[in-house]
Amino acid sequence: MRRLAMLVAGLAATSAATAQTNPVTMPSKLEPAWQARTRAFFEQAIEIPTVAKRNQMPRMAQLVADRLKAGGFAAEDIRIMPHEGVPGDPTVTLIARWRAERPAKKPILILGHMDVVEAKREDWTFDPFEFREEGGYFLGRGTADMKSGIVATTLALIKLRESGFKPNRDVILFFTGDEETAQNGALKGSTEWRELTDAAFGLNADGGGGSYDRSGRPINFGMDAAEKTYQTYFFTARNRGGHSSRPRPDNAIYDLADALKRLQAHRFTPMLTDVGRAYFTERAKDEKGPLGDAMRRWVANPKDGAAADIIEASDLEVGKTRTRCVATLLEGGHADNALPQSARAGVNCRIMPGVEPATVQAELQRVAGAAIEVKPDPSFIGKPTPVLPLLPEVLAAYTAAVQQLHGPGMRVIPNMTTGTTDANFFRSVGIPVFGVDGGWGISPDDERAHGLDERLPVRAMYDDVLHWEMMIRDLAD
Repeated sequence: MRRLAMLVAGLAATSAATAQTNPVTMPSKLEPAWQARTRAFFEQAIEIPTVAKRNQMPRMAQLVADRLKAGGFAAEDIRIMPHEGVPGDPTVTLIARWRAERPAKKPILILGHMDVVEAKREDWTFDPFEFREEGGYFLGRGTADMKSGIVATTLALIKLRESGFKPNRDVILFFTGDEETAQNGALKGSTEWRELTDAAFGLNADGGGGSYDRSGRPINFGMDAAEKTYQTYFFTARNRGGHSSRPRPDNAIYDLADALKRLQAHRFTPMLTDVGRAYFTERAKDEKGPLGDAMRRWVANPKDGAAADIIEASDLEVGKTRTRCVATLLEGGHADNALPQSARAGVNCRIMPGVEPATVQAELQRVAGAAIEVKPDPSFIGKPTPVLPLLPEVLAAYTAAVQQLHGPGMRVIPNMTTGTTDANFFRSVGIPVFGVDGGWGISPDDERAHGLDERLPVRAMYDDVLHWEMMIRDLAD
């Protein structure tokens, strides 16, 4: 629900890249026997409707656990942890550990989530929970976000184990069942279950990824090195009300509407983080017009607010330069013949790393004015996350895997995702986490996560197994 689960897309391709063939139709380098194992596992995973309030998460977790046990993982190192998801909707988180015989380094934590957003049969061209393969694609809810990552990371570990690989550090799988809703699994994993998840760093299968344009040219892969904090606030106006035949200037709905218009015009101060600097430095190499000029100006002078405003106004870069808040829900009044006694709006904010939600609340209160109460949604209090340093070994491993599968023309760019994943909870307690999945698609045609007729190229699924095998081997050897 919170993650904008899109491929890194829409960015200009490098001028040196030329289309050789359609990447969707190119064969994968994954061995045929492993392709068959991947497809069978993926089909089973997609056909379990792991949406909120269907109580299918234990079944999904057991599917993963059974695969790990069949792949040689000790049963005592695989835990299915029941816990509360959204109120009244219990769920589970799976934690599995591959123990190194002689661990020389702190563990690696691999993150993912088993739940998906709801999908209605009447809206889709086909049954969203019926696995399909057609036209070079796997189709179904969760193919892109993100059962592909669950399948790829699980099978990569099994593949490494069967090959005789012996890691020099423990490798931990951490798959939650409520990332799209309450994120209580991530909260528990980063706090009360910390002894099971503590690691040198995390690799997030729910982040990163890459894209090609429609001509088959490589665009890039993004390595998510930072995330915004998710927080909803409620704007509430209250009034003594009265009879609608005797209207007064004071009116809860009008007061709320005035506050929302002020919010619409408000702009938070731009912030250039270290990840933002790395991202816009690379992006500026591709952009040749006013947008590229603005990127170069802002990198050179982070106080150039006018340049940041130009960047923010671009459809490709919305949310990359500052905190953004937008009205998303509205309710008010109690009868058509009565003056409203209250009116309320939900305002969803995506807050820049390192900024406290309480600081944003205070700024929103100043914008809304004294007549409006501004309070955070009590059902979900976001955690501010710092921008932790990029780890050169992770960037190198990700780049090597990407370019081995996609060629040297496919660049890797550090990125701050404007969505939110479970990684935020681990970053908030000092564990650096990087979105480094190997999934890819054609931009913009395959950007369907959380949307209709979700799909993933068949080759991308198979490539992702190889991608994770390469990365884990590189970082645990």
